[in-house]
Amino acid sequence: MNVKIYVEGGFQGSTKSDCRKAFRSFFEKVIAPGSFKVIASGSRSDAYKDFCAALKTNRGDYIILLVDSEAEVTAGAWQHLSDREDDKWHRPAGAHDEQAHLMVQAMEAWFLADRGILALYYGQGFLPGSLPGQPNIELVPKQAVFDALRHATRKTQKGEYHKTRHGFDLLEQIDPTRVRTASPHAKRLFTVLERETAH
Repeated sequence: MNVKIYVEGGFQGSTKSDCRKAFRSFFEKVIAPGSFKVIASGSRSDAYKDFCAALKTNRGDYIILLVDSEAEVTAGAWQHLSDREDDKWHRPAGAHDEQAHLMVQAMEAWFLADRGILALYYGQGFLPGSLPGQPNIELVPKQAVFDALRHATRKTQKGEYHKTRHGFDLLEQIDPTRVRTASPHAKRLFTVLERETAH
């Protein structure tokens, strides 16, 4: 059985390819290469649509949806996606709880778990003191994550944080073990991936 992960991210051909490559490199530090496939769907709504379509057509595969939570999560993943005003997504027939996963509150929060890589990547002028000190990265509001990243990087040679120019490069480099420790939802995702690719 193949694991297929439908992720939010990438909007044109090249950024979709960068997104797919970055998530693949990141997950390959946790699970065996070749045991899974990443599909970069573009927008979050496209990721949900692709996930629903794959459930119907890829009967032998384990299908996973991975999107930003966009806000604090106080319920299960499907409940959060159903309650969220801009989503209102219902769990499709045949899907179970462990097939919906959230990056809380956005993919960029994962970067806060590995400050060493951020400092290495941005180099001179990087301001680590601008990053939130909260050990549970899920409790940092989405806007605060972006504001902190922009502020910490604005005096560096690479310039202030930019999602497509820097985000996928960073995702490839960060340590999933650190992300797992700092994010309960990431830990849940890795546990499911490890279980499903071990078959």
